Amino acid sequence: MYVDLVFLLNLVIDGGLLVVTAWVRGVRLLKRRLLAGAVIGASYAAMMFFPPVSFLFTFALKVGLSLLMLWATFGFGGLQPFARHVAAFYGVNFAAAGAVLGGYYLLQSSSELWNGLWFTRSGGLGLEMNLGLVLLFILLAAGLLIYKSVLTARRQREQVISHVADVTVYIEDKECRCTGLVDTGNHLYDPLTRIPVMVMEAALWQDELPPSWLARIRESEVDKLVSGIGEESWIWQDRLRLIPYRGINRGTQFMLALKPDRVRIEQEGRTIETHRVLIGLDGGKLSADDVYQAIIHPSLISESKESSSQ
Repeated sequence: MYVDLVFLLNLVIDGGLLVVTAWVRGVRLLKRRLLAGAVIGASYAAMMFFPPVSFLFTFALKVGLSLLMLWATFGFGGLQPFARHVAAFYGVNFAAAGAVLGGYYLLQSSSELWNGLWFTRSGGLGLEMNLGLVLLFILLAAGLLIYKSVLTARRQREQVISHVADVTVYIEDKECRCTGLVDTGNHLYDPLTRIPVMVMEAALWQDELPPSWLARIRESEVDKLVSGIGEESWIWQDRLRLIPYRGINRGTQFMLALKPDRVRIEQEGRTIETHRVLIGLDGGKLSADDVYQAIIHPSLISESKESSSQ
């Protein structure tokens, strides 16, 4: 192994770790700062070929070097932001190292693993790892991609959870409870009365709906369902509304809606009650992971905030 190869290898690896750290922290990187941080890390790795500076390879100096890399890449910007950079950087490093070690164990046979084990004079156990450069880069890239995808999924879920609320719909002696998502992109109103429409999964009302209605709603044949009202009696027929809307890449469609007695929304310690709302019935699943079963019209929340501030 040559010094220049060690330097270039570590330059690429350290640069990749710093890029992922910046992504985790949501910080934009300057190319010259990224290069400076990667060069510091690569230079330190190349020093192992020079015995006179072997005293630099101690725990304290390694930690100090990592702090220097982060300072060169992100700057200081205060103790708290810098501490978060440090935590993210070590998290990314541990994830990458774990991916390399786990991949190595996965690809090796038992005899190869035993041949790579050795004992130290003090009785400790060591492991010799023989990894090619291509395999090393593959394992590192795989580990960083997995780490990034896990964080992305967690961030998306946290964003969704921060906008959810408990919803209870009351119709006569019936009540339906579910979790709703406050969606600022929901601008669905009844065109005649301008009453906002809260969309709910029709399956939540399957015990109250006539048997054939749920299938019609799922097949987006609401207009046919309404035209056939009277053939199959239902106690809530006077509560039915037909709401037109424009679907994605489609023309005008219709959604079947119910007029509830009242709706209760509980979010972040406050309770909102309103009777001026319609419940639109959607035949599918509103959330793939079942985090929420209703989409709350944003005007219901904003009206509550306005009234509470007055």
